[in-house]
Amino acid sequence: MPETVERLKQEINSAGAKLFTVVDHSGEAQSVGLSLRDTKLILFGNPALGTRVMAEEPLAALDLPLRVLVWQDDSGAVWMTYIEPAWLADRYGLGTEAARPLRAVERIVGQVADPAVE
Repeated sequence: MPETVERLKQEINSAGAKLFTVVDHSGEAQSVGLSLRDTKLILFGNPALGTRVMAEEPLAALDLPLRVLVWQDDSGAVWMTYIEPAWLADRYGLGTEAARPLRAVERIVGQVADPAVE
């Protein structure tokens, strides 16, 4: 889990995006005496590109910055889950060009899942 989170952070940086924050859901649960499988939410984006999306459709700010949920299942496998860019584009009625910045999540997660992917 820590390795996946670190690789994701490195890939975000390599892509020229900004890491806004890492929300440690499991750590916060532990801080109040509760147990939660290892779960972290990574928020990142490119302000220059994300601003263009929000300028076209202000409500897109509900789903920006982009986010990846990194979590560990009961068998110990680590997963990276995100909202599909096509779904987001559909949700906000964005055209192909306006929605292009949303696809960064696929590229970044793809590089972490399989560094041979370009």
